[in-house]
Amino acid sequence: MSAPAIVIAAPASGSGKTTLATGLIGALRRAGHQVAPFKVGPDYIDPGYHGLAAGRPGRNLDPVLVGEDRVVPLYRHGAQGCDIAVVEGVMGLFDGRIDEHRTEPVAEGSTAQVASLLGAPVVLVVDARGHSQSLAALLHGFATFDSSVRLGGVILNRVGSERHEQVLRSACDRVGIPVLGVLPRMTELEVPSRHLGLIPAVEHGTAATRAVDAMTTLVAAHVDLPAIVALAGGSVRGPAWDPLTELAAAADRAVPDRKQSSGELGGSPSTARTPHGPAPAMSSERSPLPTDPNAQAAATLSGRALPSSTEPGVTAGMAQSAHAAERPVEPAPPARTGQTTTITDATAGERRTRIGGPVIAMAGGAAFTFGYAEHRELLLAAGAQVVVFDPLTDELPEDTAGLVLPGGFPEEHAAQLSANVRLRSAIADGATHGLPIHAECAGLLYLTRSLDGHPMAGVIDADAEFGPRLTLGYRDAVALHDSVLWQAGARVRGHEFHRTRLTKAGTAKAAWGWRTTQSVSEGAVVGQVHASYLHTHPAGNPDAIRRFVAAATGFESR
Repeated sequence: MSAPAIVIAAPASGSGKTTLATGLIGALRRAGHQVAPFKVGPDYIDPGYHGLAAGRPGRNLDPVLVGEDRVVPLYRHGAQGCDIAVVEGVMGLFDGRIDEHRTEPVAEGSTAQVASLLGAPVVLVVDARGHSQSLAALLHGFATFDSSVRLGGVILNRVGSERHEQVLRSACDRVGIPVLGVLPRMTELEVPSRHLGLIPAVEHGTAATRAVDAMTTLVAAHVDLPAIVALAGGSVRGPAWDPLTELAAAADRAVPDRKQSSGELGGSPSTARTPHGPAPAMSSERSPLPTDPNAQAAATLSGRALPSSTEPGVTAGMAQSAHAAERPVEPAPPARTGQTTTITDATAGERRTRIGGPVIAMAGGAAFTFGYAEHRELLLAAGAQVVVFDPLTDELPEDTAGLVLPGGFPEEHAAQLSANVRLRSAIADGATHGLPIHAECAGLLYLTRSLDGHPMAGVIDADAEFGPRLTLGYRDAVALHDSVLWQAGARVRGHEFHRTRLTKAGTAKAAWGWRTTQSVSEGAVVGQVHASYLHTHPAGNPDAIRRFVAAATGFESR
């Protein structure tokens, strides 16, 4: 049996879901429960606060990125050893990916879809400011809109007075929705935010811990915890997600890499579909190219749309020195004997001994906070040794055979990243000599020549700067070229989330292509480097992890 769950949702963004969910996780933990924290969607920031409150990794449940069929297995995996789970929703309860062709009653990737898949009851958090008797109509609509979603109760947030509370409780009684908590207005609980949302807990340091403690105390005092525990439920069945099983299945599906005499990465275009969606429609039309090649390449790398005759083309920038690093990805060799590494599984607490494999250095610290717990688990299952390091202060770990540069906020730490000259030089040298590098968003920025005027690693022939607008949304992408992660033609669901852009770019092979209102190509693939703004979820793409560890093994054995 899996732990029962409670889903924290709201009518709209900004209602206080994160405060309630984080405080509820902490309050339940204080009460003696082992709490599994989850977040719906591709959010990287809220799970950091969840993790502080729970004392275990916060995880994501995103049907768009991992596929509907993986949501329950990932839930069961993350809830192992727990007696209750708290799932924080995304945006409004029924908000998700906008798809005019979808026929299902709820949006893909919505909180409602995840609640329905888990069979878990929903607690609706309502920002009570401006509400009176009409709250009854709002609750009636949310309770009856879709029969697959069960509204189990409401928490009234930011209530102004005792009289206000009485009016709202009466409205809830009229539609038979129990009130599970009433929280007063407390502006001192606001956590500082910036252009992409809350400041990550890792960056916020002790202030984040104090904020989580305050949320916990607030919820413990104003929410009926026994009623929440009694309400929690679910109907999940089947096996838990297992990284070893996923990797084995990915290997069975994989098309063997072909070796080309040119020395480029092999692999014929794949006709296989990922388990989480059909192939996107790609246009064969060429977008009009700008007359300025730098403007064209910059638009390509950043994935931003240029108006009219300056729409993005199909090139991207990468330093010329990396061209010499192109070589085939070798299949993983048989397991070697030798050094063993004992790993503590963060989920179940069990200890597993694995044969020593290639060292994968994974950037962490304040500048690289965007990542999924399943990424590390898949790397370990594939035989790698994962060493987390902080590019703000550390050098490249000894014997690094592969480098992962995840997302985050390098623009907030550009000066300190630039000051670590030894690391920047080591990464540039590694790229030149064929070190496999997987860089997403913040990683892409770190590999450029400069970020807001501060020198970076100089692997990518482009400069980066803070931009005027946010780029946000899911993408149905196609891998345009073979790489250390994907074969050309692979169909991938990804997510963009950035407010930076690349400028003054050179030319190289683009990593991705997709179509929104126009054709877009984005990112760069040269040699063993795959760099892009597109975030992907490793649990939805286990073959990419298999290929990357195989490339690292080949690099290590040279």
